[in-house]
Amino acid sequence: MANNITQQEGAKVAQYAHYEDVDQEQLQKDIDAIKETIESRTWEDFEHLKKLELWGRMFGIGGFLLILFTVSYDAVSGMNSFLFWTLGIAGAISMGIANVARWANVTHPILHGAYDKVPGIPKRYTKKGFAKANRRWVDWLDWVEPEAWTFEHNIMHHYHLGEEDDPDNVEKNMVWLHEAKIPMWMKYAFVYIFAFTWKLTYYAPNTIRILANKDRLKRGEKPSPEYELSPFTPNGKILWTQAILPYGLAKFVFLPALAMPFGGWSAFGYMFLFMVLSEFWANLHSFLVIVPNHSAEDIYQFSTPHKNQGEYYLRQIMGSVNYNTGSDWIDFLHGFLNYQVEHHLFPDMPNSFYQKMQPVVKDICKKHNLEYRQESVFKRIKMTLDLMVGKTKLLTIDGI
Repeated sequence: MANNITQQEGAKVAQYAHYEDVDQEQLQKDIDAIKETIESRTWEDFEHLKKLELWGRMFGIGGFLLILFTVSYDAVSGMNSFLFWTLGIAGAISMGIANVARWANVTHPILHGAYDKVPGIPKRYTKKGFAKANRRWVDWLDWVEPEAWTFEHNIMHHYHLGEEDDPDNVEKNMVWLHEAKIPMWMKYAFVYIFAFTWKLTYYAPNTIRILANKDRLKRGEKPSPEYELSPFTPNGKILWTQAILPYGLAKFVFLPALAMPFGGWSAFGYMFLFMVLSEFWANLHSFLVIVPNHSAEDIYQFSTPHKNQGEYYLRQIMGSVNYNTGSDWIDFLHGFLNYQVEHHLFPDMPNSFYQKMQPVVKDICKKHNLEYRQESVFKRIKMTLDLMVGKTKLLTIDGI
C-alpha cells in the first residue's frame, strides 16, 4: 500500500485502521445487516419524496412569480431600483434553489430506482417512467440529458468510485490545471468562474461522452478522451438537440416571453437577465453540494477495481464524505447529498432511509476503526478548491 499523505494528515490517518487490515468480510456482513432492519419501502417514503418535491416546486414557481411581478411592476410604474434588484435577485436565487432541488432531491433518487419497490407507486416516479420521452419537460428539464447522466452517475461513478474509470475523479480531471504554468491565483479564479457554469460547460457534454464511450467499447473501439461541443459532430449533435436547445429555449426564451404582455421588450430583457442569474446560482449551489463529496486531501482513490462486496463497501466509506445533517429542511438544501457515505453504500434507497441509516453506519465505522468523515459543506468546498488547483492531492491506495 502506498499513500500520498501530507504531514498534516499523517497523524490523523494513523489513528484509523489501515486499508489492508480491515476485515472486509465482517464489514460486508455488518453493512448488509442494515437491509434487514429498514429494507421495506413504504408509501410513507413516497410521501416524504412528495414533500421534498413540493418544496422544490414552491421555490421554482414562487421565484418566477416574484421576478414576473418585479419586472411587470417596474414597467408600469417605475420601481425603486434597490427594491427592484432585491426582489429580482431573490426570485432568481429561489429559482436556482428549485433547480438544484429538482435534480438532487427528486431526480437523483428516482433514477437510482429508489422508489420502484413502493407498492402502488405511479410509474412516473420510477426509474422506467421518470423523465422519459415527453415527460422530460415536466420531470427534469435541464442541461443534462437524463439517459447519459444515469449511466455516467449510476454505473461509472458509483461502481468505480475513486478508480481510473470514475468519470468524476476531480484530481484526475484537473491535471491540466495543476500543470498549467500560471500563477496560483489565476487557477483559483478559473475554478470560481467554472463553478458558475459547470453543468453546461462540463457535466452536460461529459455525460454524453461517457455514454457514447459505452457503445464505442462494445464495438471494439477506443473510448474518446474528449467531449464534443460542435453541433456538427455526433456527440455534439446530441448535446445541442437533447440538452442545450430544449433547456436553453425554455429557460431563456419561453419564460422571458411570458413577461412581454406586462412590459414589452424591456420586461423580456430583465426577465432574461434574472433567468441567467438563477442559472448561475443553480450551478454554484449544485457545485457546492456535489463536487466536495469525494474530493479533498483526506479522501482516498484506488489504483485497482474492487474485488468483492466487502471491499466495495470499504471504498465507499473511505472515498466519501458527509456534510452536516439534521432536519428535512437542512437535508433539502443539501439535496440529501450530505448523506454521501450512506448513499454510496446503498444508492437505491429513498432519501428518508439515509436519515435512519446514519447512526447505524457511524457505529459500524467505529467498530471497524474507520474514519466517518462529516463536516460543514463550506469547509469541504475549501478543501476541494485546494485539490482542484493542485495545492493538495488525494490519498492513494495501490493494488494489494
